Amino acid sequence: MAQTQQIGQRLAGNERIGQQLGPFLAVDPVVDRLRALRSAWHPADGVAVFNRVYLTVTEEIGHAIEAGGFADRRAATTLDVRFAQRYLSAVDAVTGGGPAPACWRPLFHYRRHPGVRPLQFALAGINAHIGHDLALAVVDACHDLECAPADLEDEFDRVGDILVLLEERIREELMPGPDLLEIADPLTHLLGCWSLDRARDGAWLAARSLWQLRGLPELAGEFTERLDRSVGLVGRMLLTPLTRP
Repeated sequence: MAQTQQIGQRLAGNERIGQQLGPFLAVDPVVDRLRALRSAWHPADGVAVFNRVYLTVTEEIGHAIEAGGFADRRAATTLDVRFAQRYLSAVDAVTGGGPAPACWRPLFHYRRHPGVRPLQFALAGINAHIGHDLALAVVDACHDLECAPADLEDEFDRVGDILVLLEERIREELMPGPDLLEIADPLTHLLGCWSLDRARDGAWLAARSLWQLRGLPELAGEFTERLDRSVGLVGRMLLTPLTRP
């Protein structure tokens, strides 16, 4: 019962954010919100590190939509905004004194840990957002657009391509100097344990599975909860402190 209530509260939170963002016609309100968070948080804050990354992602997707990079602009915008809502609802939950979804808890818990490097914060946020949020965002968008996940596959793949390019840029910008990336360095091992491509593939499979389970709410809720926890476990691994406080 408690878990059902929590899921209901999260859905209600997403609806409130949807009302704040207005019709799914542009990503500008999302960008404005992310910029406001960037201004409010200290740059060294682990969530702020991810927020800067995500702001860049959202701006890139917005530019691609405006430039005609998506065949279906409405579908791409709806998916992007629904995607953002999942992260913003986690921020709002923590700001309001409540718990974040399990996939986000490691990042919020370790956000000020001096032994965690910026690249770890960025990848942990990307892991939570891709591994969990993207799958649910696809389902949300399908309900909005009255379509099936297969109808959003092109938009999903295009967003994924942008994310891959940005992940490469993130690694270049946040990677420590080559003297710290010796084969024995723990960060080297962590980086080799996680793949955005695998996370994206898992998100697509999860979205299709959840869509098939939409007529079985109890089973869908259990699937979603287990997905949330498993992604959170990976996030905790990515945030393993590598230097002493």
